Amino acid sequence: MSSPGAGFEYPTQEVSWLKRDVLLFAHSIGCTADELHFLYVSSSPSKSHLPILNPRRSSTPTSKSSPPTPSSCVRPLPHLTAIKYPGKASSDTPQAFKRTDQEVTNFLARNSPAPIPNVPKFDPKRVVDGQRSITFLKPLPPTSAGKTFEVRSKVLGVYDKGKAGSVVDTETILAERGGEEYAKMVGSAFFVGQGNWGGPKGPSTVNYPPPEGRAPDVRHELRTNGETAHLYRLNGDYNPLHATPEPGRAMGFGGAIMHGLFSWNVACHALLQTLGASNPGNMKEYQARFAAPVKPGDKLVTEAWRTGENKDGWEEIRFVTRVEGGKVVLSNGRALMKCSGVKSRL
Repeated sequence: MSSPGAGFEYPTQEVSWLKRDVLLFAHSIGCTADELHFLYVSSSPSKSHLPILNPRRSSTPTSKSSPPTPSSCVRPLPHLTAIKYPGKASSDTPQAFKRTDQEVTNFLARNSPAPIPNVPKFDPKRVVDGQRSITFLKPLPPTSAGKTFEVRSKVLGVYDKGKAGSVVDTETILAERGGEEYAKMVGSAFFVGQGNWGGPKGPSTVNYPPPEGRAPDVRHELRTNGETAHLYRLNGDYNPLHATPEPGRAMGFGGAIMHGLFSWNVACHALLQTLGASNPGNMKEYQARFAAPVKPGDKLVTEAWRTGENKDGWEEIRFVTRVEGGKVVLSNGRALMKCSGVKSRL
């Protein structure tokens, strides 16, 4: 039996981005100075780390075992396609979030979702991340210039979780108009306290716990501060929940919280940096469940395990992200990668 609203398609949105957007995203999730291929573009074509004359050269690294060198034409982190806050099911990418704008936008006015048939109208001011997965189909160029990109989104299901709230699952495709697809994202938005409308409970999800009784193969740490969310929101997510305390207090969080996808993207970068030699070509799939909010000032600790299990040449990785000394904030973490330079503890 299909869920109410399943198959409903949101209007297609044209999207665009600049090299500046790519650099900002990398900086906002903690890329470091030894990853200049994510952080630097020179005004001189001969010294540029991002391609100037031929954006398509940025689509794949020259080697899957080592990061690009300063002389390489290199490019965006793969998960640039998924920094968008997922509560607005019609747009699940940073490009869709900012669309073609470079100016600050009114989050609530712009992101009121279109009504889903046979489903109650949910309050977009009371929504948080649920779970998200992404499959990288084709690397992004560092700028959309010269091409027309769009996002196409449809509802996979809407589920009633009782007093706790409701879940809206969506699939979003980032593609060239009339051409190739670059990424497929499946996300869950959890509408807090908006359940008990008689809808289906929904299917159970597959769990990917870390191996028991084994130390992680790698560990990554990133300390946030009071300004971290204010920098990250410049990627296009201007939700006031992450900038001012009033919305968070109303939702029971006690104040402003970090973007869920900030933590999600930090963990993705952590895997790429520690297991993938900071090479975007070394990641095929990535997913995690949002387990708890992160407060400004928290330190995020990501631990990851190689499993030795391979799927078409890509090794399955399991990971967990915690606040240092406390709660799990990202669970059910899984990625498919080509690992480089780190021996497994298997």
